[in-house]
Amino acid sequence: MPSISPDQGDDLEACVLGFSDLDLKDTSLTNPSSSLKAELDVNTKKKYSFAKKKAFALFVKTKEVPAPSYKCKELWWKCCQQLFTDQTSIHKHVATQHADEICHQTASILKQLAVTLSTSKSLNSADKRNSLKEYLTPNHEVSTWLPDVSCFSPDELISGQGSDEGEVLLYYCYRDLEDPHWICAWQTALCRHLHLTGKVRIATEGINGTVGGSKLATRLYVEAMLSCPLFKDYLCKDDFKTSKGGACCFPELRVGVFEEIVPMGISPNKISYKKPGIHLSPDEFHKEVEKFLSQGNQEQSDTILLDCRNFYESKIGRFQGCLAPDIRKFSYFPSYVDKNLELFREKRVLMYCTGGIRCERGSAYLKAKGVCTEVFQLKGGIHKYLEEFPDGFYKGKLFVFDERYALSYNSDIVSECSYCGAPWDQYKLCSTPQCRQLVLACPSCQGQGFTACCVTCQDKGSRPTSSPTQNSFKEECECTARRPRIPSELSQRQQAQPLVSPEPRPNVEDGPCLCEQHLQHFLKPSQS
Repeated sequence: MPSISPDQGDDLEACVLGFSDLDLKDTSLTNPSSSLKAELDVNTKKKYSFAKKKAFALFVKTKEVPAPSYKCKELWWKCCQQLFTDQTSIHKHVATQHADEICHQTASILKQLAVTLSTSKSLNSADKRNSLKEYLTPNHEVSTWLPDVSCFSPDELISGQGSDEGEVLLYYCYRDLEDPHWICAWQTALCRHLHLTGKVRIATEGINGTVGGSKLATRLYVEAMLSCPLFKDYLCKDDFKTSKGGACCFPELRVGVFEEIVPMGISPNKISYKKPGIHLSPDEFHKEVEKFLSQGNQEQSDTILLDCRNFYESKIGRFQGCLAPDIRKFSYFPSYVDKNLELFREKRVLMYCTGGIRCERGSAYLKAKGVCTEVFQLKGGIHKYLEEFPDGFYKGKLFVFDERYALSYNSDIVSECSYCGAPWDQYKLCSTPQCRQLVLACPSCQGQGFTACCVTCQDKGSRPTSSPTQNSFKEECECTARRPRIPSELSQRQQAQPLVSPEPRPNVEDGPCLCEQHLQHFLKPSQS
């Protein structure tokens, strides 16, 4: 259930803090009659739907019971002497058998909301910040904000961390943080406490994380985030994208404080997350893409479907008809926009990325240029879109930044082996130890020894690794030399290229399209 953010006004954030403390067993509640509704101010009436959803969720939560030990990764519910093992069944039961109780609780929440709203008007923003500081201070022990795991054995927290039984969380939250270093210490302790691995970036503008572990551990992590006073009014459960995986998907845990929670290369003071494009739900975005693709001449359309990711991401999966910039890093995106600004003039832009975070500031940067008529972004990113439309307009795999490399939601293969051209979309690292670039090589070509990203790397791989300076040449190969840092879409269009970005040129990350002479070079005996 979505939480209400402070941006929506009405001082609602002050009253939401009290909802979780309601006594759901209170029998003195009244039905939400017309007389009650008359007592509520206009703003509170608008929150009636929110209050009803909150009442329903809280009622269901009181029915939670621990699942058997072999099912520790799941929650069960017990109500009316019946046991429910899935959310759908308990929701149906509550909706049909406990409608009166839900009405009573809705009335209680609405009354509390009305009282809190009236009292909160006397508080200014400084008072709110000071009250929050009382929760979290530099001297406050981070252990205070760690979940209680005493009812679980270490084996229960660690078991199920494998890729088939575990889970990977992906989330972000933009909100001003006064003490990111305290958050860093807390996040480090929290992840270690739950045996999670992954990466968490923290800045004064918010937090961005992807962590993996057992399903029990990831559930406890989400609960800790949603109960933290700093994030409980900014995050909801739906903001956490989940996929099969586990602690094995990351080599270690890395938590740090940075200037940006996603590296765009521009200070948040210059381009703020507070001025993004218009968010579209997956369903709304799907309809916009459908409308865009139905147009006869998409190149002459007033709409651009823009992929904000790197080329090696869009190479193995993308929306039909998209413009996929041939860039290596998101920090190149502002320069790409500047160089191709005329392409966006008087256009409606539909932006998307993996989970939505790059679009937040990417759309803000594009809006700041003042050339687009409208800028929209896919809320929740491709991740949320594919959950609703696995066979929609996104074709191919979804690239992820961990050991899995990609997630599969459909059977489409949109990329090919860099050596023989056969359909292939499974990345591997270049076989040269000093190179960390990605290669698309099918099993047949791998069997013939075609495992490096280029001839130069193949030569390097045959050299002795005694010299420590060899670690410095990981990007000094033919692939990098041939790739323009910032491509020009306008020059490509003048050469009668389609709006959809062509397949990337031979490059560092995805492997080369080698000529026969180079293939023969690969087959020569190694030179010692």
